[in-house]
Amino acid sequence: MSQRDGFASGFLTGTIVGGIVGGIIGAVVSSRLDNNEEDGDSSLFQSEKREKLNSEESIEMARHRLEDKIAQLNHAIDDVRQQLGPVDKHSLEQETSSD
Repeated sequence: MSQRDGFASGFLTGTIVGGIVGGIIGAVVSSRLDNNEEDGDSSLFQSEKREKLNSEESIEMARHRLEDKIAQLNHAIDDVRQQLGPVDKHSLEQETSSD
């Protein structure tokens, strides 16, 4: 029975202490967020400028990657054409006319 009583009192104490610590942490975080919002005009402009710069950089990086992939595909197409050998229009016309 004493273990049960010890568990219940420990659980109750832990709940109270956890609530107090959580409340303090919540108050500190909330006050910091409020302070950041007060400075929001200048930081908001800076963050928008940063986001625009990041989006332009990411678009530029994506464009370079796309150009690289296109170059790789063109190279692969050229390799396949060389492996297949030259295709003569005249030989194709003869094959279709004989059918």
